Amino acid sequence: MRLHAIRKIRSLFVVALAAAVVAGCAAVKPEESVREPLVPPEAPKVAPSPPTAVSQEQARIAAAYGGVYEKPDLSSYLNRIADRLTAASDRPELRYKVVMLNSPLINAFALPNGSLYVTRGLLAVANDSSELAAVLAHEMAHVSARHAMQRADEERKAVLVSRVVSDILQDQEGAAVALARGKLSLASFSRAQELEADRIGVQNIARAGFDPYGASRFLLSMGRQADLRSAALGQKPSQPGLDFLSTHPSTPERVQLAVEAARQIGAPGVGERDRDAYLTAIDGMVYGDDPSQGFARGRQFLHPRLGFSFFAPAGFTFENGSEALLGVAPDGRALRMDAAKLAPGQTLEGYIAENWVDGAAPGPVEKFQINGMDAVTLIARGRDWTFRFAAIHYGPDVYRLIFAARDLTPEVDNGFRQSIQSFRRLSQAESDAARPLRLDVVRARPGDTEATLASRMAFQDRAPERFAVLNGLAPGEPIRPGARVKVIDE
Repeated sequence: MRLHAIRKIRSLFVVALAAAVVAGCAAVKPEESVREPLVPPEAPKVAPSPPTAVSQEQARIAAAYGGVYEKPDLSSYLNRIADRLTAASDRPELRYKVVMLNSPLINAFALPNGSLYVTRGLLAVANDSSELAAVLAHEMAHVSARHAMQRADEERKAVLVSRVVSDILQDQEGAAVALARGKLSLASFSRAQELEADRIGVQNIARAGFDPYGASRFLLSMGRQADLRSAALGQKPSQPGLDFLSTHPSTPERVQLAVEAARQIGAPGVGERDRDAYLTAIDGMVYGDDPSQGFARGRQFLHPRLGFSFFAPAGFTFENGSEALLGVAPDGRALRMDAAKLAPGQTLEGYIAENWVDGAAPGPVEKFQINGMDAVTLIARGRDWTFRFAAIHYGPDVYRLIFAARDLTPEVDNGFRQSIQSFRRLSQAESDAARPLRLDVVRARPGDTEATLASRMAFQDRAPERFAVLNGLAPGEPIRPGARVKVIDE
């Protein structure tokens, strides 16, 4: 979330109310989903001036995804797998470098110069070497097949056609139709690229000696993780076929096609999985939000770096997004938090009076104090939504909490007010004590079940389901004594 002033707040809760399903490259490219902490970390140093376009893009990606995640043994492991895949590929002359990003998002993508990016979130979902190899091989296929350049050409064609219709034929309506058709064609083109990359990737991991069914297992785990996230946010799970116009194929479709591609190579059981080596490599990795970016523990959000904390109303789940901290509840209530700066000479009352939601009528401004900090609040009523807007002056910044409800009953508004009143400074001891969650690899003891191992997780909500998805286990699947499994703890 960037610290910047916004004069008018438009469509604050579109993202919060329709939060995108977690996905990988596989579903989100870096320019389409960029996640930052409340205060972006310094971008990594790039080549001496003048920087190249690629180095600028590398710096932008690293900063947007919380910086580069440093775990030397894991980094070496990932790059050894990339080298093995490169040697077995159709273009062994290409060179790749895997960079880990400090983000809980499930994502992977590649730059044309051979930089392969994988997030911590993606590494946590994978369960063996062949699954990781499938992800890397898929991204390598995008580079070797020059998909980025092909997509750019298609985008230029779509825009060019619409401009010709608009500017030369002077047909605005026809231009809109032409652009819409171009976007449909582009969506289909992108889907075809993803499926081609899947097919090439499965073939490549098989040539490199990995289990070709690793691709389908990872895609299945990714889909289950997306459905689990949707359930936690009170949304319906994604349905096969409903995302036909998305830029990437639906997970069920990709799983089916990945299995078919693997069957052409051999029956299940061929190739290397090496689960132990992979689990050893990721053991101890940070899981979820890094405290330097702010993180949630249940309904509480803490930002040790900026030194504040507050609680969401009951029933909310947090999403630390790119532009703001978002929260949603299953009944449709939503919140957004971001930060801005006052203009010289501007008061909190003046600020809030000029920054309500477009299309909503603001009520009177109420002044008060929260734990020694000046604050103001007002209600803005729109046609379908009612908003509770609060601005809190903390240090040089103004923190904005905006709550939304379709029916702002006294009970609901009281929950919003209690959340605002919970905003407070963290003590130095509290900031120092903030620790990230970590992924620990443990051995199952005799008698251990999904439930007993889930009880060791640092989650109370849906713990057994989270454990099963994290480990790629079918619901109720027995766990062999001595088996190594992933748990999340503090």
